Amino acid sequence: MESKFYKENREALMNQVEDQSAAIFFSGRAIRKSSDEDYGFFANRNFVYLTGVEQKETILVMEKDGGSVREKLYILPPDAMEERWTGRRIKPEEAESVSEVHSFSSVGEFEQDLKELLSSGRIRNLYLDIDRMKGQCIDSQADQLAAWMLKEYPNIQIRNALPILKELRLIKKPCEIKALEKAEEITKAGIIAMMQHSKPGMYEYQYKAEFDYALAQHGVLQPGFPSIISAGKNNFCIHYYSYSGQAMDGDIILNDVGAVWDHEITDVSRGWPCNGKFTERQKLLFECQYRTSEYMFQMLKPGIPMREVDATIRRYNFEQLKEAGVCKNYEDIGTYMWHGGAHHIGFDVHDMVNARDAIIRPGMVFCIDIGIYHEEWGIGFRLEDNCLITEDGCRNLSKDIPRTVEDIETVMRG
Repeated sequence: MESKFYKENREALMNQVEDQSAAIFFSGRAIRKSSDEDYGFFANRNFVYLTGVEQKETILVMEKDGGSVREKLYILPPDAMEERWTGRRIKPEEAESVSEVHSFSSVGEFEQDLKELLSSGRIRNLYLDIDRMKGQCIDSQADQLAAWMLKEYPNIQIRNALPILKELRLIKKPCEIKALEKAEEITKAGIIAMMQHSKPGMYEYQYKAEFDYALAQHGVLQPGFPSIISAGKNNFCIHYYSYSGQAMDGDIILNDVGAVWDHEITDVSRGWPCNGKFTERQKLLFECQYRTSEYMFQMLKPGIPMREVDATIRRYNFEQLKEAGVCKNYEDIGTYMWHGGAHHIGFDVHDMVNARDAIIRPGMVFCIDIGIYHEEWGIGFRLEDNCLITEDGCRNLSKDIPRTVEDIETVMRG
């Protein structure tokens, strides 16, 4: 992304923030794994959306007073010994080039500067990115700051910036669409590599290795999310990450994968027989989900309630399964459809957006995800594509990734 993308995102956020307010965002910290080892650092996506900076322990502070906005980034100071062990730290001029923030201080100065700001009399509201999930056991820096504020500055109102960011991230800008299109090309290369190398006896970790290798050839060192790649009975675990199973002759290979480019993540699912030839039952179920997918891409357009997308997928797929003689009553559809059929993508694979009660608008990008799981037949797979809503309809961003029985078998024959 160009630096103006992040600058425009900050401007859009602060346009919705009340006057006499501050907004503070944290990139996050590395989480300890065990002993002196940490998990790999992954910057908070809202922080990246606003700055483009992915360094740990970085803080963005914005103040709105009298209609004008002041911005400052607090970054880790140079430290030759630390950088020898854990890598070089971003310099102010580098962060400025990425973010178009022009004022910097050492992160060690943040606490004192914050106290001075809060005691200045200029601030009535403090906006934080507060995002809590059920069962979450680690308090974020935003949670910790909010708790401290309630104790030390109870007269300053804590407000959550997350709903504003969810609304901003709902509509993708042209540069985001361009990045998604590039990510789709790389995802295609990974999926085709798995298809072309597929054979009975392959282990799931070997399929994963083919996908990862293909991505690496395009400069993508990690997928956009942990790849789901399974064979046979493992297909009946929706979020499967073990990669330890072996594909037996006739097994379906299920994959739910995506590349990331310029922070934008794709999410594509394909299923194929490991031996390259669909059986009649496999083809029957695959055609049901394919026809459902095609119907959705024909009917989706602006003005439809987002809630109706999943409901329509469910109803239409039921009709296909009923016609195929698989499912008699709609009340039984849950036997074969185990998950929802649509979720937004972007900076997160399940993008952090206000979509549940939204009306479909141009610029939205979400998955059309049709899964069929027939345990009695031992067949489980899903067909998942990425849908961009346009001014008068929609576009399938992942349409070039083989998605018909004929195209998949052709690719697998080499």
